[in-house]
Amino acid sequence: MPDDTAPSGEGTPEIVRREQRPLARIAREFVWPLVLVFLTLLLPLWGFSELAGELRAGAVFGFDEPILRGLRAMTSAGADRIFLAVSKLGYLYGVVPVDIVLIAGLFLRRHLRAATFASMAVVGSALLNLSAKRIFSRDRPSLWESITPELTSSFPSGHAMGSATLAAVVIVLAWHTRWRWPVIAAMSVFVLLVGTSRVYLGVHYPSDILAGWAVASAWAAACHLAVYRLRAPTWPARDRRTR
Repeated sequence: MPDDTAPSGEGTPEIVRREQRPLARIAREFVWPLVLVFLTLLLPLWGFSELAGELRAGAVFGFDEPILRGLRAMTSAGADRIFLAVSKLGYLYGVVPVDIVLIAGLFLRRHLRAATFASMAVVGSALLNLSAKRIFSRDRPSLWESITPELTSSFPSGHAMGSATLAAVVIVLAWHTRWRWPVIAAMSVFVLLVGTSRVYLGVHYPSDILAGWAVASAWAAACHLAVYRLRAPTWPARDRRTR
């Protein structure tokens, strides 16, 4: 017996698609942004708070020394050269110049919202790192004498924070372009290599690296929320007021 409630000439698949559109719109506009906020802001904040709380309580992280010794066992002249180069690119000779060029380029091209987001993320991340180091004052690892000794505090890692913040900025700006997945892959590899290099060189505990990544993610997500309100820009995003 035919269903009198269905409009004539309209098949079931079309009715299903029409009914699914509001659900898809709700998921796109509300659910996925909330998932991203959880993954990039709330979860990293929780992770950092756990690490920081344990550190302030004097706890020793059980995974720190085994990972340090494991990477130490892999040392060689070739690996030393590679990780020294990666470590230098991970901050002063790579990340910092790229940060400056990126922000300056965005401002010069009058992409003001993108420039504001990048500036807030990069400068704020550096200031947070300096403040956290002074608060926690964790000594550097001393299992062996590093070939690149550091004099500043260890927690959280500035290299990890700087590289992860730059990665987050570039990924956000490239999100709505065809380069999204190549950028995500390249930045993920770069951030992982920088973090590994610092542990390999014996100047950071793995927990320092994890804390740096967590703070960088949370801070970049907070800056993104402040500037874009959950909407990722195109690359690069031009401020409407400059058009």
